[in-house]
Amino acid sequence: MEFERLQKDMIQAMKAKDKPRKEAISSLIAAIKKVAIDEGCRDEIKEELVDRVILKELKTAKEQLDTCPKERTDLLEEYQIRHDVIKEYAPAQLSLEEVKEILTEKFSEVLATGNKGQIMKAVMAELKGKADGKVINQAVTELCR
Repeated sequence: MEFERLQKDMIQAMKAKDKPRKEAISSLIAAIKKVAIDEGCRDEIKEELVDRVILKELKTAKEQLDTCPKERTDLLEEYQIRHDVIKEYAPAQLSLEEVKEILTEKFSEVLATGNKGQIMKAVMAELKGKADGKVINQAVTELCR
């Protein structure tokens, strides 16, 4: 995801007077800028950083949805809109089958050890941001059996 696209989409949402969408995109931009400043790359924000922050924000939005009391429909609606907007920008994640395929192709030597911790360490460096950690863990567990 390109940072400039987020900025353009926020401007469009402002022009369309779509306040919930504008607020969701604005919070994404703020989070990205904060991480960029923290990592010292404020002037040149890379796509990898943008994707990583978007995935983190998506996870946070999902947790908000899951923990919100059902009787708070106003909050649920707000959280759902935020989650949906962020999900539009999130990079596509690999499925369990795709992760298993990558593991058997690229990490067959490490898989042969059967040491789950060692496998996860090698695999996470390669698949971080491309697949959910839970999916990777599930794939490793199934392949270690």
